[in-house]
Amino acid sequence: MRSDLFEQANLEQQSQDRFVLQNSQMLRVSLGPDVLATKGCMVAFQGQVRFDHEKAGGLAKLAKKIMTSEDVSLMRVSGQGEVFFADQAGYVYLLHLENESISINSRNLMAFDASLQWDINRTKGAGMASGGFFNTTVTGTGTVAINVVGKPVVLDCSQQPTYVDTQAAVCWSANLVPGIHNAMNMKSMLRGGSGEAFQYAFHGPGFVVVQAYEWMGPAQGKSGGGGGLGDLLGG
Repeated sequence: MRSDLFEQANLEQQSQDRFVLQNSQMLRVSLGPDVLATKGCMVAFQGQVRFDHEKAGGLAKLAKKIMTSEDVSLMRVSGQGEVFFADQAGYVYLLHLENESISINSRNLMAFDASLQWDINRTKGAGMASGGFFNTTVTGTGTVAINVVGKPVVLDCSQQPTYVDTQAAVCWSANLVPGIHNAMNMKSMLRGGSGEAFQYAFHGPGFVVVQAYEWMGPAQGKSGGGGGLGDLLGG
């Protein structure tokens, strides 16, 4: 059979690396040590692979998952073989942490080494008026894969205040502590608003990654979603 489908670029990539970009929109992970991944982003696997619900790992973290909108629904991937991950044809980027931390919007989190630590954090100044904003922090030495809708831009926050739509912010330097900026004045509120009322406010040494898309409504296309009663029963 002859077809452009069988060009080298579409064949499985050969590499000794554990995390490999099969292409710009698909990740391949070679198992050995376990991997934690967002539920619903596995698209294929080869070998003897097992998928288990990952518990929150402590009552404090479990309470955060239940009480916040940061629904980090993870599965533990273990065994021997290769696993392929993708999410709605988004672009995949690898972050290699060396005893470092990164703050990530949970909807952009795809997979990471199970040896890394993760937690849920509340954004400073995110009160009831803004609905509350939360992010996931991943810490340690290892690799994190993120999924970005459209081509991203990386903004330097050290030179001047930087404001980013809360639904477009992908990840940022963990040393940056974002605040919440309210761009809506009373006159605008009375007229129905602009739809751009709240932004993350960053200022200091570090960066923020912004995607060309704003998340809307609950996460779509994720099987086995977590949070709420499911996480309470499953831990």
